[in-house]
Amino acid sequence: MASVLVVGGGGREHAIAWKLSLSSKVKKIYITPNNIGAVLLPQVEFVDLDVNNFELLAKWCVEKSIDLIVVGPEDPLASGIADVLATYNLNCFGPSAKAARIESDKEWSKEFMNEFNIPTAKWRSFNDVKQATDFVYSADYPALVVKASGLAAGKGVVVASNKQEACLALDAILTENRFGKAGQTVVVEELLQGEEVSVLCFTDGVNINVMLPSQDYKRAYNQDKGPNTGGMGAFCPCYNMPQNELDEAKNILQRAVDGLRNRGTPFVGVLYAGLMVTNDGIRVLEFNCRFGDPETQTILPLLESDLYDIMKACCDGTLNKAEVKWKTDQFCVGVVMASRGYPLTSSKGDIISGLPSVTKGMVFHMGTKLNNYGEVVTNGGRVLIVVTTHQDLVLAAARATMACGRIIFNGAQFRTDIAHRGIARAILAKGATTYKSSGVDITAGNNLIPIYKQMVSITKRQGVLGDLGSFGAMFDLKAAAFKDPILVSSSDGVGTKLKVALTCNSHESIGQDLVAMCVNDILVHGAEPLFFLDYYATGRLEGGAVVQVVKGIVDGCHQSGCALIGGETAEMPGLYHNNDYDVAGFAVGAVERNKILPHINDIVSGDVVIGLESSGVHANGFSLIRKIMDMGCHKFTDEAPFSLDKKTYGEELLTPTVIYVKHVLPSIRNNHIKALAHITGGGLIENIPRILPKNKKVILDATKWNIQPVFGWIAATGSINETEMLRTLNCGLGMTLIVDKKHVEDVLAATNGKVVGIVNEKMPEKRELKV
Repeated sequence: MASVLVVGGGGREHAIAWKLSLSSKVKKIYITPNNIGAVLLPQVEFVDLDVNNFELLAKWCVEKSIDLIVVGPEDPLASGIADVLATYNLNCFGPSAKAARIESDKEWSKEFMNEFNIPTAKWRSFNDVKQATDFVYSADYPALVVKASGLAAGKGVVVASNKQEACLALDAILTENRFGKAGQTVVVEELLQGEEVSVLCFTDGVNINVMLPSQDYKRAYNQDKGPNTGGMGAFCPCYNMPQNELDEAKNILQRAVDGLRNRGTPFVGVLYAGLMVTNDGIRVLEFNCRFGDPETQTILPLLESDLYDIMKACCDGTLNKAEVKWKTDQFCVGVVMASRGYPLTSSKGDIISGLPSVTKGMVFHMGTKLNNYGEVVTNGGRVLIVVTTHQDLVLAAARATMACGRIIFNGAQFRTDIAHRGIARAILAKGATTYKSSGVDITAGNNLIPIYKQMVSITKRQGVLGDLGSFGAMFDLKAAAFKDPILVSSSDGVGTKLKVALTCNSHESIGQDLVAMCVNDILVHGAEPLFFLDYYATGRLEGGAVVQVVKGIVDGCHQSGCALIGGETAEMPGLYHNNDYDVAGFAVGAVERNKILPHINDIVSGDVVIGLESSGVHANGFSLIRKIMDMGCHKFTDEAPFSLDKKTYGEELLTPTVIYVKHVLPSIRNNHIKALAHITGGGLIENIPRILPKNKKVILDATKWNIQPVFGWIAATGSINETEMLRTLNCGLGMTLIVDKKHVEDVLAATNGKVVGIVNEKMPEKRELKV
């Protein structure tokens, strides 16, 4: 197992050490300088090394057989730590000093971007304050961004609101020497309009693997007010870039890696691109030569793969073979807690309390230490970052912010709006519906959308255009391979079977019932179901019931081969009582014009009736069944006397309706079926005659199919006569087919049906059906 040294003692390095500690390949992690949060991890140990003496550090690594050195901050990288470690044949995750110039020398970096056609803001560099000031006033673009060219601990950038402010920044850097050597040259840039996003990648110098996009908050105070800081918080992933711009960001990172390699300075480690999303596309604000801080603390919790394996692959030049997977169904939010006076000054030695109160998340230490009494105290400007993950960005942000409120130290300050501007985009990215009126739980509705999208995706079929969330759903009949199609539609519900589902708190079968009632109806016309829409209305939206119903709908659509392309979930308090709900389904199918059923005029005496068995009562007759239950004082949770599997009444009665599409459609396409009858409301007596010529009748032989015990129980317990049973219930047959004798064997084989009757001549005034 491997030993690792992490160089750097901030929150970023704490997060790196934590993630490395989860690797099964790592037995020991050393960290220098000390981070009192990181050393609480079982594998982590502080080692007192002079991080500015690279030779001594390298020799220590050789003595300790260190397998990997991970350098967090930019300063040692810019000073050549990776170069020294390389002379000792040590694996360093971090670039050489020459490659690190992409961050450490902003003038050099801007020239590099121009050379390799990397889009960036217009710019000029200066080391004379008068020339720079004149340029601010004469430039043909808003030259309001002033940057110290060297490293300034994240504080070397001023985004001025006007020319006077930009000139004051130039004076501070060039005349007052605020940043010392780092400010001997300044870069003056065009002020770009848009929104910032950070896109980082792992790289081995040739290959790259892009991380989830993130966004940090640089300003000290809420609503992006106040001075720039090293970062007051971040969240990941950030959805403010469409896919084509994410692809462009990846291309930019690859061009940068290729450019550095072509210059003879291959870059190994993490390359960070700070981007501005503008109306004209993305522009690179800056490159960094390492993990961002605080972005790292929100990116690494979403990494599923082994961080050690990835870093080692970068050092070995085999990143293209490494597994890099992310948790794409989660958000991570980090809120920084800073000390009094930050960023202008910082307070040290203030006692910190409340750390154990953070149970739903992690706290990474950015600037802390132990005092002489063993108490955790502040030791820098940025003190802690509280990080939480959740499937809902709103909750992730709220939990991180609330946790900060439970951590107490004198002068503590933190922003309460971290991730807020990303919430709307995150909801839209997950396909959220519109907000509802007063009295409706909007959050509950929005939280269901990702669940819907994940389930609905399995029903997608040829012909579906677009995705959930549009004004309407579209379907391309040509893509579905129809030549001369006729559309067939059906709308239905499931009646008072809903009352049984509500009583039993079991709703999944309702969704399949809803689909079955619609698609079986259009199947009768020879149509192939193409797409389905649903309507769910309730008094109070609770995820359990609606998710079960939608899952059932998805299962039904999958069984019938049609796509669930849209629907509506309506919360209507006052119209529906509490959790009561109703559902409606809408199915559309298509049939070639010359294959429309029924062929009523082709039905002749001697044609055979094939029956397809039902699974039980399906979705009709439940008002009668519920009355029988009340008459006998039965409970739906009682064991049903007619159940062969010792199920309860509820379990038996909620058995979903059979969907016959895949059983029957092949025989329809082979022209083997003359007519079909879906046995729903009206039972056998009223549904079969609907497909017969006026001079024909059907004679059914009830001994030829299985009549499930539930029908005997209904008849006996409810004292229901034969005619009423046949007019109300399916009595064991869910679908009947009229077939020419010569096709009977083929249809039986395809449908697993049974011959249950025959077509015969009907005398005037006689019944069309005899059982």
